[in-house]
Amino acid sequence: MTIIKVGVIGCGSIAGHRHLPEYAANQNVEIVAVCDIVEERAKEKAEKYDAKFYTKYEDLLANEEIDAVSVCTPNYLHAPVSIAALNAGKHVLCEKPMATSDAETKAMIEAAEKNGKKLMIAHNQRFVPSHEKAREFIESGKLGKVYSFRTAFGHGGPEGWSVDGADSWFFKKEKAFIGAMGDLGVHKTDLLRYILNEEIVEVAAFVDTLAKENSTVDDNAVCILKTESGIVGTLAASWSYVSKEDNSTVIYGENGILRLEEDPDYSLVIQHKNGEVEKFDLGKIQSNEDGGQNTSHVIDQFIHSLVDDTDVPINGYEGMKSLNVILAALESSETGKITKVK
Repeated sequence: MTIIKVGVIGCGSIAGHRHLPEYAANQNVEIVAVCDIVEERAKEKAEKYDAKFYTKYEDLLANEEIDAVSVCTPNYLHAPVSIAALNAGKHVLCEKPMATSDAETKAMIEAAEKNGKKLMIAHNQRFVPSHEKAREFIESGKLGKVYSFRTAFGHGGPEGWSVDGADSWFFKKEKAFIGAMGDLGVHKTDLLRYILNEEIVEVAAFVDTLAKENSTVDDNAVCILKTESGIVGTLAASWSYVSKEDNSTVIYGENGILRLEEDPDYSLVIQHKNGEVEKFDLGKIQSNEDGGQNTSHVIDQFIHSLVDDTDVPINGYEGMKSLNVILAALESSETGKITKVK
């Protein structure tokens, strides 16, 4: 059996709820090292998973037994840490958003290609069963021409999720770069690209800080997106949905409507043009509210690619294209103009 020796850089909530437990549950993985600038946090995770701990990621990357790393740091460190890891000969699974600029994404891709290592971006929404089935339904032609869509991702904010609560780096522009759009919106740009199987080419957006005091990043955004074939729809990302998380998507087509993660009992509802309704219970979508109980499938997909030496399902180019939609939205909001996506 092939064993992939893994290190996790950053021991905050996403590492604690997703990466570390999902690595531990994978029979092809041995967690050998963890790193965090907060020593007690690194120590606690090291003891829990019987691993070495570091407080400097450079020291972890110098550990030659490590095959791959997860980069679970604040957003501004995604690119430099990932590039350093790739240059150190490690495969990399990087949390989203991939980076803070188009130039950084290209540098990450270049480092992966130069070193012959795999780079995967942790966009988990592609692996949600209702999303996979919706893509298949559209690809089959049964929905006919797609006219429009609306998608939303909102919750009460990272203070209820981050290990640092209201003092989290999520609210600091110098570390986060972007707020709800980077935390939630980029999930949805990646999802729309995946489900519709085409690129988003133009964006008009309002991106603002409305709900969070002492925050220097956005917490609410509404965007109008246009795809290459002319499909037009909306995307909302918010940290101000105070009562219940919304992670729903609706696709409007020639022959019916697909409702994803909208009904509390059925993860996919297909409303056909002729009045028939199909309901599918495909399991709950991964959520901050589930306390990490539902797997993200990201770790298993990453490790599968390493064990079998196959392409990762969400490579650097995919991460770059999804981030570029967000960057275009920020530009649109700043200029008050419709912006073309790079």
